[in-house]
Parts: sequence; structure tokens; C-alpha cells
Amino acid sequence: MNSGPTNSRSREEIERTAAEWVLRRDRGLTATEQDELSQWLAADSRHGEALALQRWGWDELDRLAGLQTSLGAVPDPDLFASRAKMRARRWWWLAATSSLLAAAGVALLITTRSPQAGPEQAAPLVAVSTVLAAPCERLTLEDGSVVDLNRGASVEAIYSATERRVRLVRGEANFTVAKDAVRPFVVSAGGVDVRAVGTVFNVRLEPAAVEVVVSEGRVNVDAPARAATSLAVGQSTVVALTAAGAPPQIATLSADEIAARLAWQPRLLDFTDAALTEIVAEFNRRNPVQLSVVDPVLGAVRLSATFRSDNVEGFVHLMESDFGMRAEWRGEREIMLRRAK
Repeated sequence: MNSGPTNSRSREEIERTAAEWVLRRDRGLTATEQDELSQWLAADSRHGEALALQRWGWDELDRLAGLQTSLGAVPDPDLFASRAKMRARRWWWLAATSSLLAAAGVALLITTRSPQAGPEQAAPLVAVSTVLAAPCERLTLEDGSVVDLNRGASVEAIYSATERRVRLVRGEANFTVAKDAVRPFVVSAGGVDVRAVGTVFNVRLEPAAVEVVVSEGRVNVDAPARAATSLAVGQSTVVALTAAGAPPQIATLSADEIAARLAWQPRLLDFTDAALTEIVAEFNRRNPVQLSVVDPVLGAVRLSATFRSDNVEGFVHLMESDFGMRAEWRGEREIMLRRAK
């Protein structure tokens, strides 16, 4: 009988593809890739489970990396910052480790040069709860939707056969929604529902109001005892959480205004044959903690790499572990990089 080996190869292929999608989601998908991911998830009920499990396995890899001083030839996973934790079956970790390490090998290439769709069921498919303290964390949901959470934000997600619902418990989050015409994506914040199919929008929950900003697509905003509000790309609204509050007003924002509202989100910084001083300058432009390179020879070291803009700590750790540097704190807002003795 050949069913055993064939099924095994099929599972391996699904796991390998899921690992690739996890990495691609972290660096950001194009519109075409987003559609491809949605089609892949809808093609087989096992695909969504594999994606969620690969996501959890990557989180475990991050956690274990923090317990080691070096991972040898494996690129430093701290560069990607810790991901929000998803509840999953822990027995899977041992089986997934090898494929995740292989995936990590292509997740980040660093070179240096010297100065020379889910199953049909009514029960929830995914339940996620997280409380975060880092500047920003990224959570990839079972359907491929991505949630970027600002400092201190917390979300809970419950997926069913008819709806994808995420509750913003507190704080601010940006949602990049995978297209699924059958299951609308609903964000609930303080009793206000923001409904979308495939779009990108930001929700901020405050004690007395909820702010919604749409950067792509369209959403409908529903609040108790108020008429539904429809927002298109470039529009925002603030919904009062009290009955006595003013009715929601729609504001039109410029691209610069939207960028300013979403400035808290980290970006991937791509460098090709860039001097260390150039990379440090870019980190300093985006973070309150400032870096300085004391040795001009070290500053001339050239790198080709991709970093998360908010992960200064991971960048410094890489410089210390792989490039013979030593980091010294000066006060609470400055790190000096010098040659290790």
C-alpha cells in the first residue's frame, strides 16, 4: 500500500508551505500574495491548522532562543521580535522544530564586509488571548489575517464557520484582514463593532470613545443606539461610548495624517551593503533609545540585512554576539557600541 508515504509527503509539504507563509506574513504580503494565501487556506481544512501550528512553533523558537547565548549558524531570531502567543498543542513542537529551523535559515540573510479556510463547525476554531508589553507585537490569525498591537494592547479572537470576531480588550491595534466573503471579519471594542471583509484598518479603544481609521478598503461601524457608519479608505471616525456622547462624525485624512496616526507600527528595515553607521542612524530616527558607534572602524562595517525597526535590543544583541562589539548603557536612553576587549 502506498497511502502511508503519500500522506506523509502531503503533510510535510503542507507544513513546509505553512512555514513559508508564516515568514512571508512577517515581512508583509502584497495584495496578490494575500489572495494566494486566502486561496491556499480555502483549498484544504488542514492548511489553516498547519499555519496556526507553525506560528506557535516559531513563537517557541523565539522563547528558546532567549535561553541560549548563541544559536550558531542559525540567524538570530531576536531580529523578528517575540510574537504574540497562540494556544496550541505542545506535543507538536518536537515534530515541528526541524522544519522551523530550516525555515529560519531563509528568514534572514545577513552578510558582512569589512572596511574592505476552516472546517464547517459552529464551535470556535481559534481562541487567542494576549497581553503585551513590547512596543508592538504581530499576531497572525488562523485565516492569515494579521493583527499589529500597540504597547499594552490585548485582543481575544473567536472564529466560527460564519464569522471571524476579534475583541479588542484594551489599547490599539491595526488589522490587515484576509479576504473571506463567507465569514465577515468583525472587531468589537467597547460595544462598537467594526465589520470588514478584506481591508486594513486601525482601532483605538479609549475610556470614553473608540477611534477607527481606514487605510485600505472599507468598513462599517455599528454602535448601540446609533446608525451604522460606513468608512472608506482615508477616513476616520470617533464613536463615543456613552449615550450622551455626540454622534459619530466622519473625517477625511491625508496620507501624511494617516501615517502619523499609525507611526507606532514597526517597519521592516532593509539594508544592502550599508555601513553600520547608516543602520544605526535609521534605528535612531525611529526609536527613543539612541545608538552610537564609538569606533569609526566598526562604524564602517557593512551589512546586508533586514531588521524590525522597533527591535533595538535584538539588533544590539546581534552586534555583541556575532560582530565582536560590546554595548554600554549611558543613562536610560543611550547605548554605546564599542569593540569588545
